[in-house]
Amino acid sequence: MILHGIGASEGIGIGKAVCVREQNLDYSAVSYGGKEVEKDRLQAAIQQFNERTSAMAEHIRAQVGQKESEILTGQIAMLGDPFMQSQMTEIIEGGQCAEAAVDQVCTMYAEMFAGVDDELMRQRATDVRDIRGRLLAILLKVEGVDVSELPAGSVLVAHDLTPSMTVGLKKENVAAILTETGGRTSHSAILARALELPAVLSVPKALELVKDGDGVIVDGGEGVALLNPDQLTRGEYLKKQEEYQKKRALLAVYRDRETVDADGKRYGLYANIGSPAEAEAAAATGAEGVGLFRTEFLFMDRTSVPSETEQMEAYQAVSRTMAGKEVIIRTLDVGGDKAIDYLGMDKEENPFLGHRAIRYCLDRPDLYKVQLRALLRAGAELRNIKIMLPLVTSLEEIRGARALLEQCKSELESEGLPYDKDISLGIMVETPAAALIADLLAQESDFFSIGTNDLTQYVMAVDRGNAKVEKLYTTFHPAVLRSIRNVIQTAKQAGIPVGMCGEAAADPCLIPLLMSWGLDEFSVSASSVLATRARIHHWRSEEAGQVAQEAMSLSTAAGVQGYLKANARD
Repeated sequence: MILHGIGASEGIGIGKAVCVREQNLDYSAVSYGGKEVEKDRLQAAIQQFNERTSAMAEHIRAQVGQKESEILTGQIAMLGDPFMQSQMTEIIEGGQCAEAAVDQVCTMYAEMFAGVDDELMRQRATDVRDIRGRLLAILLKVEGVDVSELPAGSVLVAHDLTPSMTVGLKKENVAAILTETGGRTSHSAILARALELPAVLSVPKALELVKDGDGVIVDGGEGVALLNPDQLTRGEYLKKQEEYQKKRALLAVYRDRETVDADGKRYGLYANIGSPAEAEAAAATGAEGVGLFRTEFLFMDRTSVPSETEQMEAYQAVSRTMAGKEVIIRTLDVGGDKAIDYLGMDKEENPFLGHRAIRYCLDRPDLYKVQLRALLRAGAELRNIKIMLPLVTSLEEIRGARALLEQCKSELESEGLPYDKDISLGIMVETPAAALIADLLAQESDFFSIGTNDLTQYVMAVDRGNAKVEKLYTTFHPAVLRSIRNVIQTAKQAGIPVGMCGEAAADPCLIPLLMSWGLDEFSVSASSVLATRARIHHWRSEEAGQVAQEAMSLSTAAGVQGYLKANARD
């Protein structure tokens, strides 16, 4: 039997299934002990949760890394939200036990986060569920899941790989991971990649279909798991496993190399990040800069807007980590699938086409100027920060942002505070409008960065969250590829640099097209840096041009994708 899911961590894992099932957290028999007793029980459980989680975070920091440990410290911050705790207290004061308060509030938050389209936001649903389960276990005095004693060659099968579950996990005993939930940017995926374990996530009914002791092959690259394979299939995958390990060892030689093609032409290879900690991970993998810092994550999991100083320190931290290298910071991209309650944004019928990103920020100059001032001040030290505007559709938006930026410069000048007087201001090209008037936008932008995720969605008029049409969401459609080509060529004609920070930048099938059209910078996830560098290295300009010409002569997405896949190089 072949199980299909999302390939979240590359590699081939072969072993025996060990199914980890959730504990019994039924609290129906718990009686209400009165307001004060229940509130005391809740606070004692929260304190115990924080102590245990701090210890877990320190263990993960020592064993895996700082970035991964912050997944757990983020849970402490989330649970420390006074609003979340006040909601629990209200339920207790309404006559229900501490368990009911934890269950109801955490379930509400988890459902809210799970309902958005953005995968990075859905991570928070996993966090809240983890918080819920562990708090209930503490209250009910139920022992947690312990995976520290897994036998060698175990394929860990679970509903989700929670951060707390990984504490004590002995990497050498785990062949692979299979879960029922999660995506490429989920915490399960981050942890699996950090542990260098093959993982396939979002396999429907995995715990029903897989039994303890079943033979399992997990192909994290293809996103499939084979259940009880025959000897011939097992032999084939043992060979694939050996080839993958050899290939991985060879990639290490690219860590400190320049990103050049086979003709010696230089490209920029940057990383997409969401926090200062991720910048450190990106630098360690050999990224030559930051092509996208998603600043909205500084605004999440809190109850108020981060101050100018808080923002400045976060931007400075990334700037220093990448000293001597470009750091492109996207201004607040809120709305759509990234709702932040305390910003008071109205609920909209169609938020993806609504009051979001640059539209929202220009209508909230009080909030936006705090971020712009922080960026200007952070750029004063090393002068390697660039500002990028999201979801631009018109010249008026660039001009509006520039006007606010100039106001901020004047204010900082009068206050005697240092700032980068020559900071660059560019845009993300991620709407059909921006792609169609790229020539006009280039006249007033210092650089372009193509956001292929949203550009593909808007060009194809596809809701990625709708299973009935998601197959239409493809960057290989001629309309999307023509838009990308036009933007790159327009930028080159205008003499401004052009990068790409969407998922397509790391796609081995698309790399020859992007090279041929003149893309200057590829910005990818930290885990994709070395593979992307190697792929660029294998192409000559003439060969890439021939592939691009042939691909663009094809009339269907399937035809383009099939041709490019057949000609991709690893």
